[in-house]
Amino acid sequence: MLIRQIEVFLKHTRMPVTRFGRLATSDPRFVLDLRNGRVPRPATQSRVEHFMNEYREKTGAY
Repeated sequence: MLIRQIEVFLKHTRMPVTRFGRLATSDPRFVLDLRNGRVPRPATQSRVEHFMNEYREKTGAY
């Protein structure tokens, strides 16, 4: 489930939820909406997963 992957990412990177949403989807409320039950489109999910993978590679985060 995407929200679980994001929560782990946020915990390890200590990135604020609004910054994550802004960088990954241009929507600062993205994570907050997911926590409230929002279901992302498949393309959005792929974009978010790509963002997390790229961020890990660039920063060496976990």
